[in-house]
Amino acid sequence: MTEQPMERPQFIDDVPPIPRSIRGTPRNVPRVPPKAQPTERKLSYFASLDKSMLVIIGMLLALGLMMVYSTTFFWSDSEWQTDTVLLMRHSQNLGIGLVAMLMFMTLNYRVLRRMAVIIMLMAVSFLIAVLIFGDDTFGARRALINGRFQPGEFSELAIIIYMSAWLGSKNMRIRSLTYGFLPFAVLVGIVGALVIAQPDLSTAVVIFIVSGLMFFLAGADMRQIGLSIAAIAMLVVVAMSADLLPNYAVERIESYTAGVRDLTQTSYHTQQGLIAISYGGWTGVGLGAGEAKFNNTLPAPHTDSIFAVIGEELGVLGAFAVLMLYLMFVVRGFQISRNSPDAFGALMAAGVTLWVATKAMLNIAVMTALLPPTGLPLPFISYGGSSLVVLLAGVGMLLSVHRFSMIQKHSTERREVVARIDRGRRDGRTRVPRARRSRSTPTSNG
Repeated sequence: MTEQPMERPQFIDDVPPIPRSIRGTPRNVPRVPPKAQPTERKLSYFASLDKSMLVIIGMLLALGLMMVYSTTFFWSDSEWQTDTVLLMRHSQNLGIGLVAMLMFMTLNYRVLRRMAVIIMLMAVSFLIAVLIFGDDTFGARRALINGRFQPGEFSELAIIIYMSAWLGSKNMRIRSLTYGFLPFAVLVGIVGALVIAQPDLSTAVVIFIVSGLMFFLAGADMRQIGLSIAAIAMLVVVAMSADLLPNYAVERIESYTAGVRDLTQTSYHTQQGLIAISYGGWTGVGLGAGEAKFNNTLPAPHTDSIFAVIGEELGVLGAFAVLMLYLMFVVRGFQISRNSPDAFGALMAAGVTLWVATKAMLNIAVMTALLPPTGLPLPFISYGGSSLVVLLAGVGMLLSVHRFSMIQKHSTERREVVARIDRGRRDGRTRVPRARRSRSTPTSNG
């Protein structure tokens, strides 16, 4: 009997290959790509920055550099035999201010809430120190360290930080007379009185206006706002009738009221500002070609009166462009305030925005004869030392609110992405462990 050869068992690896002609999907059926799952991405430092605000600030600072040089080159050349001395000093102050802005922009703004009391005590201490040890210039004590540091400028920013922390913690108690209005009036009154004692009425006005607007935004009753305005007006009337105001303040108020009836009777400062703006026309006489800044015709052309020089050299269109830059700053600042995740950040962003807007509005209103002279510089444009540095530090705080709002928003989105990835597994169904079937013992029924 012939033995048949034993067939070798066939395994899966021994299956003949599929012909190339029938391999893969049919040509007329499109290949469906696998469903892409969302991935996590870390928010970079650059992505968290507010580019629009940085562009606005950059344009204002660049315009400031040009106008400071335009208003000081003649003075620098006649005093130091070179036309860039004051421009270099302004650039140094600008560099210090940009470093301060970068530091506050990187710092988490919530840290300032824990330091609000310390910052406010520092401001009050500086205001007391300047009354005792300050440099006596033109009958006023407003600066320390040979005029390099003005505590009044620092107190404006300090009270914004403190009010943001204090008002943000009050909630609805802000409408209470005991817990809201009286403590607010006492604190603002103490700071304002110390500033007025220097005397520096313009800084005190800025503090009163910004603090009052922040108090309103925090939820104060309109009756409290009206009571505050009435009290301030009454104090001004009493101070004028009792000769408690400085002589220069009384003269400014009298010249303003006279100028309302007859523009030729207004102050010399305001008249020269209006003349400079009228010479500019629509397009201006050209950058650096203005004549009002020469021979002391226009007082303080590089600080208080720099907007009049802008109107003369860049015309009405250039002055309007400056107004639009400030308007864009205000709009963007309130957008940052609205998107803040907490009350402290919202109030602080709104406070910094109102602070810059108030200083700009008062400066421009003086040069257009709408208000009596105040002595305030134009924010980011005028030649400045401590004023420019403190303003840029405030902008850094504003940008910090935006940065960490973006970071918090992005972290929330990342958690949602992770949750979607988790739910996306196993066809999007929640993974529930199946009950295991236990081995049952045979019963008597089989």
